[in-house]
Amino acid sequence: MILKNGKKEIFVYEWPVESPKAIVQIVHGMAEHAGRYDAFARFLNGHGYYVVADDHRGHGKTDEKSLGYAPKDMFENTLLDEALVLDTFQKKYADTPVIVLGFSYGSFLTQHFIARHGEQLAAAIVAGSSYKKDAEVYLGSVVSALGSFFCGEKKPAKLIEKLSFGAYAKGFAGGAWLSTDDENNKAYESDPFCGFTCSFRFYSDFFRGLRGLYTAEYAEKLRKDLPVLLISGADDPVGDRGKGVKKLYDFYTKKAGMKNVKLKLFENSRHEFLNEKDCRAEKWGAVLAFLDEAAGAPSEEPAAE
Repeated sequence: MILKNGKKEIFVYEWPVESPKAIVQIVHGMAEHAGRYDAFARFLNGHGYYVVADDHRGHGKTDEKSLGYAPKDMFENTLLDEALVLDTFQKKYADTPVIVLGFSYGSFLTQHFIARHGEQLAAAIVAGSSYKKDAEVYLGSVVSALGSFFCGEKKPAKLIEKLSFGAYAKGFAGGAWLSTDDENNKAYESDPFCGFTCSFRFYSDFFRGLRGLYTAEYAEKLRKDLPVLLISGADDPVGDRGKGVKKLYDFYTKKAGMKNVKLKLFENSRHEFLNEKDCRAEKWGAVLAFLDEAAGAPSEEPAAE
């Protein structure tokens, strides 16, 4: 379906079921698209969940002619798009709880989203994430600003890509930091909507968004009883192999005073743990168990897909 945010058309995937336990709103990652979550969404369908996911600005079918770039503040406007998706489906299914699941770049959007819309949500899953602060964010802000000024905001930010993804690839055979599943890695590489280099505009807006996290004002806005699951691969370099995820857990529980935050790290799993077929029943099952608890539904034994 297409949702219009002002004049901007946002492409939204739907995986519907009748009489859903809850709606799961997926917020996808950088340089990918929502269609990649089809198998996972169908798994959730099989357990009674209605799933929706938009292609973000600069991504997928929303901006297929300008991948990696959209004008104005991409991060902030994407947050507004997510709010539109949330409001649209809450109106359509007024008595159905909504649970947001943000992955990677989408997880940082979700970190902001729960501060703004926590009262509308039944729960949140922050997947493939980290606690990004200080030097890394400052350096990224400077490089992206300089790149935009000297090269133009639409220019692919290859230097930032090299500094980030290049660093992630170290320590993995063949640089396969994305996942342990060769089939998944090849599918990502061959997908025309994946693996593109995002623009200096994208990164400038992204780092600005990161600077708004973990402040006293941010902590104050968080709903203290919101159920949150922090879930990642233990070998995920985005989460500093678990260290960054644990820092995020400490921030939410100790500094922000949140009372219902859970942490789950999967051993021998990398960034896209949801797409690793090895132990898929365990990984998808962990997400399903959290969803069932948040939706107030009886837990089911997940079947491997």
